[in-house]
Amino acid sequence: MNIHEYQGKELLREYGVAVPNGKVAFSADEAVEAAKELGSAVSVVKAQIHAGGRGKAGGVKIAKSLDEVRTYAEELLGKTLVTHQTGPEGKEVKRLFIEEGSDIQSEYYVGLVMDRASSRVVMMASEEGGTEIEEVAEKTPEKIFREYIDPAVGMQPYQARRLAFNINIPKDLLKQAVKFMLGLYNVYMEKDCSVAEINPLVTTGDGSVMALDAKLNFDSNALYRQKDILEYRDLDEEDPKEIEASKFDLSYIALDGNIGCMVNGAGLAMSTMDIIKYYNGDPANFLDVGGGATAEKVTEAFKIILEDDQVKGIYVNIFGGIMKCDVIAEGVVEATKQIGLEIPLVVRLEGTNVETGKQILEESGLNITAADSMADGAQKIVSQVQ
Repeated sequence: MNIHEYQGKELLREYGVAVPNGKVAFSADEAVEAAKELGSAVSVVKAQIHAGGRGKAGGVKIAKSLDEVRTYAEELLGKTLVTHQTGPEGKEVKRLFIEEGSDIQSEYYVGLVMDRASSRVVMMASEEGGTEIEEVAEKTPEKIFREYIDPAVGMQPYQARRLAFNINIPKDLLKQAVKFMLGLYNVYMEKDCSVAEINPLVTTGDGSVMALDAKLNFDSNALYRQKDILEYRDLDEEDPKEIEASKFDLSYIALDGNIGCMVNGAGLAMSTMDIIKYYNGDPANFLDVGGGATAEKVTEAFKIILEDDQVKGIYVNIFGGIMKCDVIAEGVVEATKQIGLEIPLVVRLEGTNVETGKQILEESGLNITAADSMADGAQKIVSQVQ
């Protein structure tokens, strides 16, 4: 789950991580009022969307008066911001963050992720702040320093000091930098983050070390124990189909193709998308109905797939282990009848009760194409759609 910058900064402040003062605004009037309350000679008007690269896309403006705050707020609110992370469709700006200006002296990068190779959390830091870390890794990898953190003892002050030395934090600000990094690590661990990225971390003219931007992502599987984080969820930033799918415990991710996929198991779902691509088709989604799907779940899965206007055919690929093929077949028949399906439907069943499942499909009298294998099903749906 992603949250907005201003929400991330609220959370960081709770853990003693320094951030500039700021207020969220949902209208131009609120933006002006926020700037008045902050009382800063310079205000920063920031578009709030769940994507990086806002500055390059014109989503961050420096205002030197209240009139400029209003002008920028009116310009940004309702604007579709296109960044390298949103894709060409972009995202509409529905809220702003009005922040006091900072006297920036230097910019750095600090981030935390799970390193799968070492099975440890790693803190990365670089003095190339304000630049995408991927770009730094590609062009000047020697400027990225890493500290691998022992899960038994957590991040140690000496590790934070070593990172601060390596990225050339001024010596008189080392204590602040260490406090900052340890606080960021505590947020990452205690709030079940998957990513905690500060870009840039800045030093200022008044001798502060603070987060000028904040990107915090959270492990959705841990949200049951992070009720306060769940309250930050902004449904306007999420695909409506993905929201609907989550209500029925379906794993759904929208893609750009025209062949809807309904599969049980994440590995099989990815393999199904691969084989559709192999036969020159384009999957419209990743949809895993899970191991305990019911006829109702299958029906809802069909409805969600068909909410995508680009879908021209559906491929159901089920391996019945825990899942029973006859239950899936009943769900497919019920969904087809309820929805009045008019586009091609190819079904491949294998596993528990497979013969019963195939019999249910055959006796339904519906226009359902049976497949003998995963490859056979992929070829059939691609040819029918094309």
